[in-house]
Amino acid sequence: MKDLTDQPLERLNVDYGTRPTMPALPGATDSHRRAGRRLAAIHRHYLQDLSRIAQVLDRIKAGDSPPDHLRQIVLSLNMAQNFEAFGNLCGQECRVLKMHHDIEEQSLFPQLDGAGQNALSALVARLREEHHVVHELIGRLADAAQKLMASPTVDSFGQASAVFVQLRSVVASHFKYEETELEEALGLYADHF
Repeated sequence: MKDLTDQPLERLNVDYGTRPTMPALPGATDSHRRAGRRLAAIHRHYLQDLSRIAQVLDRIKAGDSPPDHLRQIVLSLNMAQNFEAFGNLCGQECRVLKMHHDIEEQSLFPQLDGAGQNALSALVARLREEHHVVHELIGRLADAAQKLMASPTVDSFGQASAVFVQLRSVVASHFKYEETELEEALGLYADHF
């Protein structure tokens, strides 16, 4: 994989070039598609948590609370323990998101890749590339959030917010692509999904 550490934030995205698509799979039934839609349900949980973080950042941007009060705002949320334990804005959700991708990389993607479908192998390769982008953004958010907690200034807030906005956009696009294109394949080829 290409090293992304020197890429400018705006270049860290997944909406580039032409994403491979999955043709309809012979033998796929409504039951297979329903099984494949479980991935979308899992993704919704992650997106809900990212929305909660976005609400906190929006409150600060609107002037409801200055950046030096970020810690108190975050600690008033239900996810407070996650934020505190992981030490950054993304909290445990970023760690869980990375774990979700690791499971896909180590278990799900090899099953799909082993199905012998060229289109599916191309799709899996692209999804792995996109995971690399998401993980780079998670790392950058962790760094920016720690800087913000250490020095809650307008500049450090702006940096953390910019990384978070990019991460949220990338994750939403990646999830939609993944769950749409893999719907039938997950039901047909994934043993334990």
